[in-house]
Amino acid sequence: MESLNRTKSKRVPYIPPLADRLFIGISNLNCMDIHSYPRFLTVNSKPFDPIQLAKQTERIVCRGDARKYTAFYATGVYGGIATGYIVGCCLRCYFCWTSFSRDFPEFFGKFFKAERAMELLRSTARKYGVNKVRISGGEPTLCKHHLLKLLENFQETDLKIFILETNGILLGADRDYVRRISTFDRVHVRVSLKAGDPAAFTKRTGAIQKAFYLPFKAIENLLDYNVSFHVAAMTDPRIMPKHERRTLLEILAEIDPVVAANLEEELCDPYEATLVRMAAYGIDPVRFFKHE
Repeated sequence: MESLNRTKSKRVPYIPPLADRLFIGISNLNCMDIHSYPRFLTVNSKPFDPIQLAKQTERIVCRGDARKYTAFYATGVYGGIATGYIVGCCLRCYFCWTSFSRDFPEFFGKFFKAERAMELLRSTARKYGVNKVRISGGEPTLCKHHLLKLLENFQETDLKIFILETNGILLGADRDYVRRISTFDRVHVRVSLKAGDPAAFTKRTGAIQKAFYLPFKAIENLLDYNVSFHVAAMTDPRIMPKHERRTLLEILAEIDPVVAANLEEELCDPYEATLVRMAAYGIDPVRFFKHE
C-alpha cells in the first residue's frame, strides 16, 4: 500500500498550452474583431474578400516601414536560406503549415523596420554560411512599403538572391506593385497556387471565387515585366483531384507553356498548425495522413 507520508512537492504554476493561451486571449478582444476577422476556416465560414482581409491584417502587422516578425533563422529549403518569419496572411488555407500567428496576428511578433530586418537576414546568412534570403510564414506582399524598402536594402548586400514567396493575390490586384518589384536585381518570385477552379479555391482558402483569378493575373504581370519567377501549386492528390490538376495545368499553359512545364508541385505535411486547421475544417488529420 502506498505510504501516506509523501513529501509535499513545491507547487508549480500552471501554464496553459499555446492553443489554450490563444483562446483565453481572445476573450480580451472586442467581439466585433472576433467575428469580422477570419481565423480558422470552417465549412460554414462566409467567403471573404482577400483584398479586404489584406487591409485588415495590415492594420495589425504593419507600422510605417516596419512589419511584425517572430524569428530570424536559416533552413535547408532552396539549398539553404536565411529566413525572416513574418506575421499575417490574406488567405485561410486549411492545409497551411505556418504558425498560429496567421490566425491570431495580434498575439505574435515584434515590429522591425526594413533596414533592421535586412541586417538580421544578412547576419543570419553569414552565421549559417548561406547566400540566399527570404521572408516566410505569412504573405510577404502585405506591408508594401516594408517589402519595397526591404528589397531596396537587399540591393546593398552581397547576397546572391532574395526569394519572394507569394500567394499572388496582391500582385494580381496591383500591376504597379509588380512593376516596382521588377526594378530590383536578384529577386526571384515564387507564386503559390491553391486550386484549379474558383469553387475549389473558395473551399480551400476561404476567399471569394472571383479572387481565384488574381494569382493568374499576377503571373501575367510578372511575365510582362520580365521578373524572374516560377509557379508552385498544392497538387497533393489527397487535396486536388486529377481532373482539377489538369485544368490548372491547362490554364497555366494558356498563359505560358514554359511556366506550366516548370510547375513545382507541393504535398501537404502534418505540421502542428496544419493538424489543428484541418480539424477545424472538419477533416480528420489522422485519416488524412494515415499512410505516413
